[in-house]
Amino acid sequence: MATSRKSKAKQAYSYLLQVELEDLTPTIWRQVWVDSGMSLHTLHHVLQATMGWAGAHLHEFSIKGKRYSLPDPEDDLGRLPVDEREVLLGQIMEPGLEFKYLYDYGDSWSHVIRVEEVKLVTEPYGAAFVDAGQGACPPEDSGGAPGYQDSLDLLRDDSESEDAQSFLQWAGEDFDPGRFDRYAANAALLRMAWNRWA
Repeated sequence: MATSRKSKAKQAYSYLLQVELEDLTPTIWRQVWVDSGMSLHTLHHVLQATMGWAGAHLHEFSIKGKRYSLPDPEDDLGRLPVDEREVLLGQIMEPGLEFKYLYDYGDSWSHVIRVEEVKLVTEPYGAAFVDAGQGACPPEDSGGAPGYQDSLDLLRDDSESEDAQSFLQWAGEDFDPGRFDRYAANAALLRMAWNRWA
């Protein structure tokens, strides 16, 4: 019995996660492979690189009714989250699991994440890999989903208006809401793994 438990603990898995940013049309999404040996804290960094965020704001995971984040000793609500650095993906991931990742408490970028596929691997890959995706990451501090959706609608309906041009000047003249560069996302993940940033 003990031997069986021990051998099971050593098994490594790879998970295909479907990540979707909520409340935007068209949907911004990514598919990314991650390893069971990663912590939730590492997954946070992976999501930042995969989506294209800058990591300038606080975040948290909500999984099966529990909050996971970096505990803040000054949290005055008295409900400290579970420390995300202490939880490995292999401890919580299962086929079909759906959970949330919230980035930036002000703009409230809510991501729905689903475990689409689970593979048993003989050796952990050690780095995440983006399989596919759609849509550019919204610019930081663009007002959350409602504010960004307004900007998208404006670009579509009246791209020459002063407000639309002002948004493009702020977001970057070459900003294209439909563009997703999978190679750039994977290069960012590879640099992260190589330099052990997570």
